[in-house]
Amino acid sequence: MDKAQKLTRADLRNASPQEIRNLIRSGDYRDVTSGLARGYTQVNLVVLPGKYAEDFHRFCQRNPKPCPLLSISEPGAPRFPELGPDIDIRSDISSYNVFRNGELTEAVCDVSDYWTDDMVGFALGCSFTFEEALEEAGLTLRHNAMGKICPMYTTNIDANPAGPFNGKLVVTMRAFPAPDAIRAIQVTSRFPGVHGAPIHIGDPAAIGIADLDQPEFGGDRMPIEKGEIPLFWACGVTPQLALKTARPEICITHTPACMLITDVKSAETAAF
Repeated sequence: MDKAQKLTRADLRNASPQEIRNLIRSGDYRDVTSGLARGYTQVNLVVLPGKYAEDFHRFCQRNPKPCPLLSISEPGAPRFPELGPDIDIRSDISSYNVFRNGELTEAVCDVSDYWTDDMVGFALGCSFTFEEALEEAGLTLRHNAMGKICPMYTTNIDANPAGPFNGKLVVTMRAFPAPDAIRAIQVTSRFPGVHGAPIHIGDPAAIGIADLDQPEFGGDRMPIEKGEIPLFWACGVTPQLALKTARPEICITHTPACMLITDVKSAETAAF
């Protein structure tokens, strides 16, 4: 692939995970990862100092819908070997958020300078994986067709706390005509490793969302068309709210919609 030209998501739709990670690592791709490396699992990232790892692990176990845990790194080792033998947690995501004492302070393209010998990485399943299954089932995802980012919202649902980690559940929203909504529930229920079935169907106010026209976390507004039903899935941005309450001295996450692309086939994620 000619890297002299600006790469787009369309260019990388059928690229291999390793090719995309190499492009990200070298600085040749800095966009969101929705629709890239079709057929392969993408994951959310959380990196914490070792003293917080046990509590965050328990937070994931207690909240498997928003935090489906696929891998944990060894302390100080920036690797997820079971997700890809050459993955480097420090450089293989197109944009990282750095939090200090619970506040977002920087968005960077490489976190090697922030890495310490006790840091532990957590790879959490991402809904980009089940979106492929939805499209393969013949369902239209309007945000993908428009090149947009799926809308995200904070709900009034409390996550189950663990140690200092607690907060509200974040969801993504996709709307479908009624027959397609039923099919979407059936399809995503097969993927518990990437959030599984929706946690709510219908009225957004019932889960504390006052205005669907005001998505958060960089998501794009997606109007509900006549006859469509909004479905809400638990979202991997939820841990970022929990980090704000735990206030670790430093924490690193993916920037929303900028995921780590793994070598695990999407179909295999159903087994996690």
